[in-house]
Amino acid sequence: MSEASAPHAADRRELTAAQRNAVAELLRVSPVADELGRRFARAGHELHLVGGSVRDALLGRLGDDLDFCTDAHPDETLRIVRGWAESIWETGREFGTIGCQRDGLRLEITTFRAESYDQVSRNPVVEYGTDLAEDLRRRDFTINAMAVSLPEHRFTDPHGGLDDLAAKVIRTPGTPAESFGDDPLRMLRAARFAAQLRFAVHPDAYAAMTRMAGDLDRITAERIRDEFTKLLCGADPITGLRLLVDTGLAERFLPELTGLKLEIDEHAQHKDVYEHTLTVVSNAVSYETEGPDFVLRMAALMHDVGKPATKAVGSDGRVSFHHHEVVGARLTKARLKALRYPKEITAKVTALVALHLRFYGYGRGEWTDSAVRRYVADAGDLLPRLHKLTRSDCTTRNRRKAAQLAADYDALEERIARIAAEEDLARVRPDLDGNAIMELLGVPPGPVVGQAWKHLKELRLERGPLDRDEAEAELLRWARDEGIVE
Repeated sequence: MSEASAPHAADRRELTAAQRNAVAELLRVSPVADELGRRFARAGHELHLVGGSVRDALLGRLGDDLDFCTDAHPDETLRIVRGWAESIWETGREFGTIGCQRDGLRLEITTFRAESYDQVSRNPVVEYGTDLAEDLRRRDFTINAMAVSLPEHRFTDPHGGLDDLAAKVIRTPGTPAESFGDDPLRMLRAARFAAQLRFAVHPDAYAAMTRMAGDLDRITAERIRDEFTKLLCGADPITGLRLLVDTGLAERFLPELTGLKLEIDEHAQHKDVYEHTLTVVSNAVSYETEGPDFVLRMAALMHDVGKPATKAVGSDGRVSFHHHEVVGARLTKARLKALRYPKEITAKVTALVALHLRFYGYGRGEWTDSAVRRYVADAGDLLPRLHKLTRSDCTTRNRRKAAQLAADYDALEERIARIAAEEDLARVRPDLDGNAIMELLGVPPGPVVGQAWKHLKELRLERGPLDRDEAEAELLRWARDEGIVE
């Protein structure tokens, strides 16, 4: 593979020989890329593997999605891939992107762009560019501004991306002010890449993020949501979260996180609730077994956001945050709604925040079997996540106390398992269904059936399973008390 002219080419060649071999290996085992390049060349057009695909190949972590850029416009790209691609999609056509699939690889081919913001609107203005150099210059960071031309395998790196990749630095191709001014979302992307790749943001870019944080207000909630989700699900979300808070970016779309820095926790065991929260997020990550769990991580991040609004100082000087889980759940729901998260995700995260304190008090021996049933019933399918969140929330430095909390939760999980073995805790239902209720009470479908069903469910939670005779007797007793039957 030859290298395009660029500063410090000799140093780069010495530092990155193994990485450049990774690109060659990628192309060797991915003949689809070369085949596609030849099709574009025969049609008189350029094709380059570009951006994140080149970066990830150099890092040895490329997946099945490949990104390309070309001088061909979308109509011409469609003509070239028709009859060759196994499937084609045009969802990104307005941005110059045509997608297709071949041999298990997802390929996205985008016309050279000179994309920028008009400094006022909330959406990018997309204009087609004329050459590869212009396309690379408008990209967000140098590590994403490298290309491999196909089928000749010419490597192009005009902005020193390979050096920055070796140094693990996130830097913009031009000045940070120009880059972030063109698309303010790039500031959030810098924090996201720091979290995903464990890279450091270049000081110039960091300073610009701090100065220009307010420009993030020009970005739609949906675009911010998508970047933040990737950040929180990164390999090192704590680094990304600290960047958001320290640069002022979090204040623009997640002010509850910044607000936690103002609060001292009730046990004075942490510098502030903010530091405790980051520790809880880190703990939650350590409990994951099947990859990043956004719902769990977001619940860990938001679990204490109700504390600033519920802070109280007692006569003995102790700080308390009574019912902060209730306030926190309300704030969490509002924030996720503002960020346009799906209702299902919002409901799950909010429920976990509301439930995260329920366990405390179990160790004092106050919980009956009824309380355990209600704990399981209220958590529903979130119970495994609630277990992880509750354990993650134990960040005390007192080893004896930490061990006691862990032992108490072990005992609770064992108790849940014991009761579950005797009862179907996963699906707590009344002992009589709606049909049986209507038949016994002689009522038609309507509110009375729902009220009776709710009463029987409460009994089920309180006393466990009832046999048929007991359930019918309890239902009739309730109906007489309510004046439904004589």
